[in-house]
Amino acid sequence: MGFADDLAELRHRIHERPEIGLKLQRTQETVLTALEGLGLEVTAGKEIGSVTAVLRGTGAPRVPAADAPAAHTTLTDPEPSLPVVLLRADMDALPVHEEVDVPYRSMLDGAMHACGHDLHTTMLVGAARLLSANRERLAGDVVLMFQPGEEGFDGARRMIDGGVLGAAGRPADSAFALHVLPNMVNRGEIATRPGAIMAASDGMFVTVHGIGGHGASPHLSRDPVPAMCEMVLALQTAINRGIDAFEAVVVTVGSVHAGTRRNIIPETASFEATVRTFDRSVRRRVRDLLPQVCRGIADAHGLEVDVEYIEEYPVTFNDATLTGLAFQVADEMFGPSRSVVMPRPITGTEDFSRVIERVPGAMVLIGACVEGRDPDTAPSNHSPHAAFDDRTLPEGAALYAELAVRQLALP
Repeated sequence: MGFADDLAELRHRIHERPEIGLKLQRTQETVLTALEGLGLEVTAGKEIGSVTAVLRGTGAPRVPAADAPAAHTTLTDPEPSLPVVLLRADMDALPVHEEVDVPYRSMLDGAMHACGHDLHTTMLVGAARLLSANRERLAGDVVLMFQPGEEGFDGARRMIDGGVLGAAGRPADSAFALHVLPNMVNRGEIATRPGAIMAASDGMFVTVHGIGGHGASPHLSRDPVPAMCEMVLALQTAINRGIDAFEAVVVTVGSVHAGTRRNIIPETASFEATVRTFDRSVRRRVRDLLPQVCRGIADAHGLEVDVEYIEEYPVTFNDATLTGLAFQVADEMFGPSRSVVMPRPITGTEDFSRVIERVPGAMVLIGACVEGRDPDTAPSNHSPHAAFDDRTLPEGAALYAELAVRQLALP
């Protein structure tokens, strides 16, 4: 079996058995097995289903620490002056029922790799194999970060708290992540941009407190439902009138709850909203503005309101130099015609932002639209109809590996 076929087989095994959240026992075991024999320093997470693997380059001599006995000198002793690059892949699936008719369709009802994390995991395994065979080109070390819980579980933060950024014995100097797209760009195209590439995400949770009663006598109650509806609509006006029109802000109310029957005025009404921004100052302004709007409306109705505003994930902000390196590597590997500079960021959110908030890095997107679909109309990530082309796997693995090689190249 060739390299590409081997990667496709691994991806299909992961795809058939998707796991959601932080406890990815089966996926973790699959990755551990796939990394065997590569000479890596591997650590499997115990509380979460993570895998951290360190690949030591042999392209530069290593010396022991000043106070270390000479007898303990080995080729894998960390050398403080040697660089470290981190490569990250997320591994978790989504609570989505798959509607794609493929031989390796999800075997679990209500769970699907609808965001392509099965491809990311497989690509990083492929990169590990390529790098392991080319250690002599690496004047430094590579940390392979196989992360659970990207889809709303903040798995990156859990791994950072567990020490993944220092897994090589010294802090990572740079970091890269790849993400496949089943739409938007053609298959095989490499798309990214310097600066903001994905949005910050915040959550707002609002509960309006009234006085319940009979729907036939609303004047004897304090109805929270009209106030809640007014808040939902007013949020959009507040953004339009309170934030510069040239600043991108998305506010979506995705959950609304009130009442039990049509003729009963409920005690409470509640809604939840997601807020996406790309600028720190705008984020702070929105954080102050939206709760203020809700409190003002509640006061006008003579009601009480509880507003919880939670800052969740920061902006995914690409380092300009490393983004330029990614384009350079992609141009040399695949040709400049396959590189796409994104004109604007995506309003989705990534917890890889937590990594490159601490370490200069870049997220790079790869088109994986399947044959027969138009990327302009193909189902997007998170759709039950999302599909990804296996031909992207060896290219992604090679791109991961070459980015590490360029960062750790011999002087």
